[in-house]
Amino acid sequence: MRIALDAMGSDNQPDPEVEGAVLAAREFGCDIYITGDEPVLKQKLAAYPHSDVADKLHIVHAPEKIAMSDKPAFAARKKSDNSMSRGMQLVKDGDADAMVTVGNTGAALASGLFILRRIKGVKRPALTVLLPSEIGLRVMLDAGANAECKPEFLQQFGIMGSVYAEKVLGVDNPRVALLSNGEEEGKGNDLAIAAYPLLEKSSINFIGNVEGKEVFGGGTDVTVTDGFTGNILIKVGEAIAKLMRNRIRSVFKSNPATMLAGALTQSKLRGAFADMDPDEIGGVILLGLNAPLIIGHGRSNAKAVKNAIGAAIKVVETDVVGSIRESIAAELAK
Repeated sequence: MRIALDAMGSDNQPDPEVEGAVLAAREFGCDIYITGDEPVLKQKLAAYPHSDVADKLHIVHAPEKIAMSDKPAFAARKKSDNSMSRGMQLVKDGDADAMVTVGNTGAALASGLFILRRIKGVKRPALTVLLPSEIGLRVMLDAGANAECKPEFLQQFGIMGSVYAEKVLGVDNPRVALLSNGEEEGKGNDLAIAAYPLLEKSSINFIGNVEGKEVFGGGTDVTVTDGFTGNILIKVGEAIAKLMRNRIRSVFKSNPATMLAGALTQSKLRGAFADMDPDEIGGVILLGLNAPLIIGHGRSNAKAVKNAIGAAIKVVETDVVGSIRESIAAELAK
């Protein structure tokens, strides 16, 4: 297993990436190709004990980097020898099996399209996230790659999301639903109304419309929506999770008795909130490309980088890309 890691993308680059690579090589036993400024990376890597996995860590020199403030498409083209593009080229050339970056999301989307390219027949790739629900982690797409969508895009999102839920989460015959403002057929805006019959005739387990509450309530395994709506949904969800944590923390700190109760229940609470922690998930995948591309938060720490690499490994091991390629081809042949 060979993973390419952009080491120059995070807010605190390259420290989280380098430490995360060491942790991942140790836990997963994979080879990691760390792309970035070679002298800097050698210096940083030397600061972390890694003699036990030294043969698993490979520095690939890339003198340029894409900043969070850079305009995505311009940077992806102008800075041709940047750490992000260099990693994707390794994947395209067959020298790595998947790519991980916690850098500029827009640039990652642009570079993924330019270098890795879409699977034949896929109209638009989709950012695919794992959201907490009453029945465990479940899939939602698109999370922001396509603010404007056509009905056929949503149909393909349903197909790709179904494959991802089955392969990565182990959900048998995943229930695919369309996010709308009502459960009845015919509810929603023009996009949802037009996408409904396309999803219904697809070779997936389409169960119809769901409201937002069912996304987190366990009423669906795969939720399909446009990137504008999906991005708002996940950011509202993150804000609510943070609000809940802060309020619970405030209650436990209110007096000595509640402080004791907090100390006694701390480990249980940490477990209850684990699937709401972005560091545990690591990153999101851009489904629809010819190779796995995992994109994490710019504020990712070493743990998040390690888990993003773990997510990439799982996608490679379960051949998500190959299964999507087959499913899209079969749908187009109908």
